[in-house]
Amino acid sequence: MVIAIFGNTLRAETISEVKHIVEFLQLRDITVVLSPELRHDVFSRDLPSVEDYISTTGESIDFAISVGGDGTFLTTASMVGHLDIPILGINCGHLGYLAEVQTDNVDVILDQLINNQYTIEKRSVLEVSSSKGGKIASPFALNEVAVLKSGLSSMITVEVTLNGEFLHSYKADGLLIATPTGSTAYNLSVGGPLLDPHVNAIILSPVATHSLNIRPLVVLDDSKIDLKISSRNGNFMVSVDGRSQVLNQDIHLHVERSARTIKLVRVEGQTFMQSLKDKLNWG
Repeated sequence: MVIAIFGNTLRAETISEVKHIVEFLQLRDITVVLSPELRHDVFSRDLPSVEDYISTTGESIDFAISVGGDGTFLTTASMVGHLDIPILGINCGHLGYLAEVQTDNVDVILDQLINNQYTIEKRSVLEVSSSKGGKIASPFALNEVAVLKSGLSSMITVEVTLNGEFLHSYKADGLLIATPTGSTAYNLSVGGPLLDPHVNAIILSPVATHSLNIRPLVVLDDSKIDLKISSRNGNFMVSVDGRSQVLNQDIHLHVERSARTIKLVRVEGQTFMQSLKDKLNWG
């Protein structure tokens, strides 16, 4: 078995947990490879990076372990999603809807992983593309594509066309297009609906809308969404799972479900509903 480990090198508690996991796995004869950041910033011993291992051996990696919060999990997904590697999230952050495993339970969870006591869930991913020569640096989103005002500019107008039919001109600070997985992320903070991650849907949630009769909207996940943005300063920001860039308003965006999916590892005793109740203090 080969396991790749990713982690936030800026957090001391994350580094301590990564070292523990590496030692735990090596004692069980598991081959460990590291993200480039961990390899460069933390480990002086001869552990290969993900890229080095794949390029030199030609072998695949069985699992990726993300140690940190949901932000670290999203970074891990962006780096290995195209390799179709299942990801297990170890939570050293705060809420941790994606990174669900708590550090005080990590040894038990790793043993379950090694002994095949797990299931794999496939989560939908959004893909955003642009017109007029614009280039989206990181086009795949597990959580959401956010179109936002840039800098200190006033509100923006986002004209939305859904499956070729004009839907609405949102006058707001922005608009979120979220997956069911992302319903517990930025979407939750702006009052969007919570969805089971297995629901085949996409959520459109305005950010600080200037019209009280505009509400979040849930549409089928085979929908094609086109966006035309206008602002006073001529620019807007697009953020794909927190990876942001500023674009000129002449550039239009297209968002739809990607053929790519992200695989999440769920070990015994973990469910989305249990996680939701724990994080939101229900019951």
